[in-house]
Amino acid sequence: MHASITAAYLARYRAAAAESPVELLPLTGAQRRFLITRRLAPETRSDVVPLFFAYPGGTLDPDRLGRAAAAVAARHPALCGGFATVRGTPVLRVGGPSVEAARIAVTAGGTAREALRRALLDWPVDGPALRLLIAREPDGEEELLALALDHAACDEQSLGVLTAELSRAYEQDEASADGPAPQTLADYRRAVELQLAAEDAAGGPAAQAHWGRRLGGLTGAGGGAAAATGMLVERLPAAEGAARTVVFPALLDAVGVAAHRLHRASGPLPGGGGGLLALGYPWGGRPPGAPAALGCFLNTLVHPAGPAATGEPDELADAWWDDLDHAGTPFDEVVRAARTAGAPWSGALDAMLTLEDLHRRPPLVLGGTPGRETHLAGRPLAAPMAVSASHGDDLLIRLAWDSDRFPEADARAAFDDLLAVLRQHLHGRARLASHA
Repeated sequence: MHASITAAYLARYRAAAAESPVELLPLTGAQRRFLITRRLAPETRSDVVPLFFAYPGGTLDPDRLGRAAAAVAARHPALCGGFATVRGTPVLRVGGPSVEAARIAVTAGGTAREALRRALLDWPVDGPALRLLIAREPDGEEELLALALDHAACDEQSLGVLTAELSRAYEQDEASADGPAPQTLADYRRAVELQLAAEDAAGGPAAQAHWGRRLGGLTGAGGGAAAATGMLVERLPAAEGAARTVVFPALLDAVGVAAHRLHRASGPLPGGGGGLLALGYPWGGRPPGAPAALGCFLNTLVHPAGPAATGEPDELADAWWDDLDHAGTPFDEVVRAARTAGAPWSGALDAMLTLEDLHRRPPLVLGGTPGRETHLAGRPLAAPMAVSASHGDDLLIRLAWDSDRFPEADARAAFDDLLAVLRQHLHGRARLASHA
C-alpha cells in the first residue's frame, strides 16, 4: 500500500513548524498545488481569482477602500502573512493583513480594462493575497474596480464572505487590527486540519480503484497554461425547477464536446480522436464540523470527456454523483490512480469548468452604490480552454481559449457545439418535468 501524499506532507510540515521562530500554518491540498506550481515554474503566472465591477466615476475612495480591505483581511488568516516554502515545505506564515488598494494609471489612448488586465498579469509571486485596483479613462463616465485574490487564499464560498464584509467595512470606515485574533487563528488551523484529515481518508484503496476505472482511458490532448486568450459570451435563461438539478452534469457533457471540437481542430488527437480528454472542475466545501474559515477548501476533480454527447441527463447525473462520492481524493492521488490504471496522462488538464451560484454572493456596495459586475477577456488560463458559468437571474456562459493555439473561428464552432448540447439537456429535462 502506497504512502499517503497528505500524511507525508503533514510530517514535513510538523518538522518545519517545530523549528520556525514564527508561527506557521499548514496548507490544504489545493493551496499546496498552487504554491508548488509557482515555485517550480517561476515564469508562470500566479493563479488569481478576479471579480470586476463598474461604478459611476468618483464613487470610489482608494484610501478608504484600502482601510476596508485591511480591516477585512485582519479577520482572516488566509489574507494575512504570506504563503512561503520553509525547508521545501509549503506553509502559511502568520502575519499582518496582506492587501493592496491602488489606482492604476491608464496610458494615453488606452482603456481601463487594458490597464487592469496588465496589472493582474504582473501579480507578484509573493503576494499580496488581496488586491483592489481601480482604473478610469480620463474622459470615462465609469471607473472599474478589480477585486482580485490569490487563489490559494480563496474559493467560491469565500467570495460571498468578502463582498459582504468589504461592503460593511467600507461603509463604516473600519480601522484595521494588526492581524487575526488568537481564536481566529485557532479556528483556521482547525478547519485546515479537518480538511487534511478528510483528504488523507479519501485517498484509500476504494478511491484509487474508482478513479482508476474512471480515468484509466484518458489520453489527453496535450494541455497547458495559456497566456493570450480570447472570450465568447452567451446568456441563456436561468434553469428552473427540475432543470436546475442537471445544470452541472449537463455542462460537463457540453464542455467535453466543445473541448474535443477545439482540440481536434489543431491536429490529430491521441487515440485517433476517440479518446478521453481531461476536463477539470473545482469542487469542495468545509469539512463537517469545521469553522467557517475563509480560504481555499476545494479539490480539482477530473471528468473523462468523450467526443460526443452522452445520452440522458439522469445518466450524466448518476456518473457525476459517483465521482462526488470520491470528491475528497487529492488531485495528485487521482493522477497516480489514472496512471496506475494505464492512462498515458501527465496530469495536465485539457479544459476547465467552473460554476458559480450568484445567489450566494451579495453585491459589492461601495459609497452606497452596488457595483455592476462585468468581465474581462484576455486573462491567463490554467488550461488551453476554460468555461465559466454563472447562475443567477440568467445562466451566463463564457468560453475562453488559448488564442495562440486555436483560431477564433474554431473557438466559435466549439462554442456553438457547447451551447447546442447544453440547450438539448436543459430543455429536455424541462420537457420531461412538464409531462410528469
